[in-house]
Amino acid sequence: MIKRNKLFGNQTRVTFCLPRDTPPGTVSVVGCFNDWQPGRHELVARRDGTRTVTVRLGPGEYRFRYLATGGVWLDDEAADAVDEQGSRLLL
Repeated sequence: MIKRNKLFGNQTRVTFCLPRDTPPGTVSVVGCFNDWQPGRHELVARRDGTRTVTVRLGPGEYRFRYLATGGVWLDDEAADAVDEQGSRLLL
């Protein structure tokens, strides 16, 4: 799931959200906004049974995927588009 909140100016706060245990282990959101570097935006467990991480992004198109323990890649069906290159956000 992806939540978007417009901020002052042209920034948008984007929250990436997955269930706490699916997939198991550590999960990072990696994409063009963080040079595809795992660990920079690691999802954190919340009391409501989810894991989330929030990033601020300006207008544009962003590609991303989730990377879980063991090299498991996942796409987000809540993205604006999903194709062979992963998930895409349009802000």
